[in-house]
Amino acid sequence: MPGFEVIGEEEKKEVLEVFETGVLFRYEFGDQRRGVYKVRQFEEAFARYCGAAEALAVSSGTAALKVALAALGLGPGDEVIVPGFTFVATWEAVLDAGGVPVLAEVDETLNLDPAEVRDRRTPKTRAVIPVHMLGSMARIDEIVEAAGDLPVIEDTAQACGGTFKGRGLGTFGALGTFSFDSVKTLTTGEGGMVVTNDKTLWTRASEYHDHGHDHRPVGRGNEGRSFFGFNYRMMELQGALGLAQLGKLPMMIERQRANKARLRNHLAGLPGVTFRQVPDPDGDTATFLAFFLPDEEKARAFNAVLAEQKAGAVYFYDNTWHYHRRWEQLHEKRTPFGRGWPFEQADGRRLNYAPDDLPRTAAIMSRLLVWPININMSEADFERLMSATDLAARVL
Repeated sequence: MPGFEVIGEEEKKEVLEVFETGVLFRYEFGDQRRGVYKVRQFEEAFARYCGAAEALAVSSGTAALKVALAALGLGPGDEVIVPGFTFVATWEAVLDAGGVPVLAEVDETLNLDPAEVRDRRTPKTRAVIPVHMLGSMARIDEIVEAAGDLPVIEDTAQACGGTFKGRGLGTFGALGTFSFDSVKTLTTGEGGMVVTNDKTLWTRASEYHDHGHDHRPVGRGNEGRSFFGFNYRMMELQGALGLAQLGKLPMMIERQRANKARLRNHLAGLPGVTFRQVPDPDGDTATFLAFFLPDEEKARAFNAVLAEQKAGAVYFYDNTWHYHRRWEQLHEKRTPFGRGWPFEQADGRRLNYAPDDLPRTAAIMSRLLVWPININMSEADFERLMSATDLAARVL
């Protein structure tokens, strides 16, 4: 990762077709655009790739979460179960909708523990958002089963193109969300996607993402809106990039898998090194190599040697973007809004979160090191990483 490593003539061709029409807006201007609808084409192609009935392109992965929550009608006071290891956008979207993120433990897949869905559920729970972190799938079948009648939104921002038992990630729940930002394998610079097999949910999502306008079967802007909405539209230049990148996605994943396998095989020979659990290795997008050391002390010492050799891994235990222990804005209830909203709920509830809320997750994260896997890796890259691990093994 990411897809910008392979941007080339294909992306240029698609983008130039947009410039030739002069239409950057995804809707309307039928005569001027001369049949060029890049966002629509991207949606259709992406739905086919994932095996979903419907897809809706939006302005970001965060917007995809907001639109999915709105499509389900989630709002003030509604509890949503989310893992404590995820990008901040997952819980931010819930809070921004006025909902209550219920942080839950992860297991050694580094994704939501299915047992937590049952344990954290209350009469106020309205949805579950499992996150397919670091390129590999959650135990999504068990999570959906545990959720029962609760809708599941699959946050697939970091696992685009992944599968579980041959089925595309993002298609197991009521809705799936994706991100195409600048560091994703499939990138449009910014952008995201919502997929679903439910036409009613697609209609609600489509209307909400464009100020309440309807889009089928006639077009855009027919009056008689079902409800108000907002602006989370994707523009034609992003759709053009997405089309070209989607055509390269199988190749990108194949290269990542080969690169990851080579590094993993080398690490497997080191004493005390173990690996995250991957429920279906055949469906892994291989965007990251995640491995464990025996304890926090050894993980920090091992990574210190890696860093000295310019091969440092990500130590998510100290990460401020992806792990709840370091989300001071959440713990300290920092909000731009008056009256303490959303931490001060309309029903009088006060939301409280603390760094030590998830002890099992902490025990896992403190031992975890992660290398991003690039699409293009030279022999020198492999030699640097592998020789660094050989030196670091002395601390084990």
